[in-house]
Amino acid sequence: MPSDKMKRILLDPDRVSELTPQETRQLLERARVLFDGEPNLLELTAEGRVVFIGDTHGDFEATRIVVARYLGDDRKLVFLGDYVDRGPDSKANLDYLLCLKLAYPDSLFLLQGNHEGYGVMRFCPADFWEGLDAELAGLYEQTLLRLPLAVSVGSALALHGALPDVITLSDVNRIQPGDEHWRQVVWGDWQEIDGGYLGLDAFTGRPQFGRGYFSGVMERLGKQVLVRSHQPSAPRVMYDRRCLTIFTSRAYMPLRAVAVADLGREIADTSGLLLETV
Repeated sequence: MPSDKMKRILLDPDRVSELTPQETRQLLERARVLFDGEPNLLELTAEGRVVFIGDTHGDFEATRIVVARYLGDDRKLVFLGDYVDRGPDSKANLDYLLCLKLAYPDSLFLLQGNHEGYGVMRFCPADFWEGLDAELAGLYEQTLLRLPLAVSVGSALALHGALPDVITLSDVNRIQPGDEHWRQVVWGDWQEIDGGYLGLDAFTGRPQFGRGYFSGVMERLGKQVLVRSHQPSAPRVMYDRRCLTIFTSRAYMPLRAVAVADLGREIADTSGLLLETV
């Protein structure tokens, strides 16, 4: 994509809809190279502030508001996955985020959700994916399956769904698209009941996990707080205020929320995070 086109999009996000098929391919190729240089686990320096953004699901307006309000100064933005499907502007939402990532690679981070994993796991609804021709769908699949899976910063861990059953944080870097750990991260749900692995949900096929599993994995990984999205039926706060579920799309919730962490303060539980509506 020509650099002047990128600059125009950054100044006026609505112009992302003007991308030609060739420019979209160039955008995906550049983004794929960038994501190839990022590990599955991003370890951020515990300084400044981090803004966690839940599923946006084609809510391009939400993304524009978040970026205008929070990007810059000492803040880092961490998007928790699911950028497409359900909402009205999936392609614009995703392409704009990719442009932003290329422009601000050290300030904006895009994690992988299940809606970015269409290349290895089919799901419904998939209106974004089903609206693409085969060539373009393949290019998006190749790019989005390279997205990282988790962010570690201070006492907090952020990802899309549930925790992978790994021994150390570094094990996250060995997770492969489509394997059991990957499905736990992008597809897993939490239930506010005792127990470990609770089986697959009969309706969605999502793996279900309880309090015992959460406590055990968090202790192994040395983390106090988990920030995630993915599961609109989950209570916002679970497990003695150690698990926070947020959404930043009107596809699910009338109020869109983000969570802001001031890393100059100790974050012992979710009360150490500031919830804001956008």
